[in-house]
Amino acid sequence: PPLLLPSPSNTTRRKLSVDEMYLTDTGGQYLDGTTDITRTVHWGTPTPLQKEAYTRVLMGNIDLSRLVFPPSTAGGNVEAFARRALWDVGLNYGHGTGHGIGNFLSVHEWPVGFQSNNVPLAAGMFTSIEPGYYRDGEFGIRIEDIALVVEAQTKEPFLTFEVVSLVPYDRNLIDVSLLSQEQIKYLNAYYETIRARVGPELQRQQLEEEYRWLQRNTEP
Repeated sequence: PPLLLPSPSNTTRRKLSVDEMYLTDTGGQYLDGTTDITRTVHWGTPTPLQKEAYTRVLMGNIDLSRLVFPPSTAGGNVEAFARRALWDVGLNYGHGTGHGIGNFLSVHEWPVGFQSNNVPLAAGMFTSIEPGYYRDGEFGIRIEDIALVVEAQTKEPFLTFEVVSLVPYDRNLIDVSLLSQEQIKYLNAYYETIRARVGPELQRQQLEEEYRWLQRNTEP
């Protein structure tokens, strides 16, 4: 039977505006992999709390993504790195920090992740990294990337993550003054990677407006 999608009605419809945050959880099944990527945007003027909360969620995403850790480390043992920037000011989120990503299988795939009952992390595993922050009835923030567990460039065989989802973060919501130099360096390197890998493909498809948007949103 056809998939029945909900239609707007006078009782459920709500007018959208530029004065609020939008959380978009997107993904699809492709020949070369499954995607599960979340971005939060604000097209107007965010409140100081919205901007700080978003920045701290991003800091947690970066801190876990750039972490170097011993082989066979359980995800639950490093999960706090994604929460630390929020914990610093008494904020938190009530969901898991990440889950395995299948290929033509489940988008949420057992047994990889950061819960206490997930298997230890090993090179070759794909996991999401997705800290967030939510205020009931006001706004929600989540920044979700897909990361591949890879060998780190260390003297002994340690592991780290390579983020493979290439989507800019919302500059309008980042308070750069909260970021450390290491976080800024990571962010700039990530933006360089997006430009190098996505830019030529947009140009190949003659998507000039999208290419200009990408260039604006990946400036250092």
